Amino acid sequence: MSRRTLQLPSWLPIDPYILALISTVALAALLPAGGGAADIAGGASTGAVALLFFLYGARLSTRESMDGLRHWRLHLTVLACTFVAFPLLGLASKGLVPFVLTPQLANGLLFLCLVPSTIQSSIAFTSIARGNVPAAICAGSFSSLAGIVVTPVLAALVLGSSGGGFSADSLLKIVAQLLVPFLAGQLLRRWVGGFLVKHKKVLGYVDRGSILLVVYTAFSEGMVQGIWGQVSFVRLLGLLAVEAVLLAAMLTLSWYGAKRLGFGRGDRIAIQFAGSKKSLAAGLPMASVLFGAQASLAVLPLMLFHQMQLMVCAVIAKRRSRDPLPEVEETAAQVPAMAR
Repeated sequence: MSRRTLQLPSWLPIDPYILALISTVALAALLPAGGGAADIAGGASTGAVALLFFLYGARLSTRESMDGLRHWRLHLTVLACTFVAFPLLGLASKGLVPFVLTPQLANGLLFLCLVPSTIQSSIAFTSIARGNVPAAICAGSFSSLAGIVVTPVLAALVLGSSGGGFSADSLLKIVAQLLVPFLAGQLLRRWVGGFLVKHKKVLGYVDRGSILLVVYTAFSEGMVQGIWGQVSFVRLLGLLAVEAVLLAAMLTLSWYGAKRLGFGRGDRIAIQFAGSKKSLAAGLPMASVLFGAQASLAVLPLMLFHQMQLMVCAVIAKRRSRDPLPEVEETAAQVPAMAR
């Protein structure tokens, strides 16, 4: 991958997509969908989620993913960060209720800790920092694939009824709306993969537009239900402070933990960026299915954390890019993970 195509905005970037998300939330606050419009928006949102995961499945190369399993120690380390360390910290944050967080925000923060890792930004930051880019590609892909099953199962275990009524029906909805379209994309990849590569930029807008529709539907429902009256400015500041501590803890744990496990510099960079971040694209559709009317508060911590992780990791990646890089490490960083 060329570093030129993966460069991010300058220090402390404001992601344009985050601005689009904020605008969508504002639109939902001013013009929430209610009555028949809510039914139409809900149906469109369900279809958009299915399309989103179909595209994920159609883009992911099954062969490359299986080859990438050869670097299993790195992938297991990233999965442990994503689905073990993060959830444990999320459970610990329950002790902040009701002094810092409300029960609803605490559930949203815990849900954030259950969401899989990102793919695109993990690759971009790893490339900028001169880390093991192939490993970041495989690690992010495996995390996203595992999250389709692991995230709802963990949510059912640790959130229970407080998370919006988890049940067998909720898990079946996840299978029908997320896993089935993903598997359909994998099966049809042979025929549609070339088209998706050719129209990658246009389909990127489809991805993001689908998520914006999910956000609008979730926040509209929250406005109609009067959920936002339960959150004060002081509580939001408390949530931001807790998320800053959470991000710092995972960045530290993933970096020094990988060093303790004997990984080289390139692998440690991939582990840090893939193991410390959470996917907004995967989390929003899951929250809309699992939380129902409470989805707006459930995704608020994830939206805030997403922008925070971009800003902080951009600074870290640029500093790592200036680190002295021994010749042996530089050669190892360029070897695909699947060749190890």
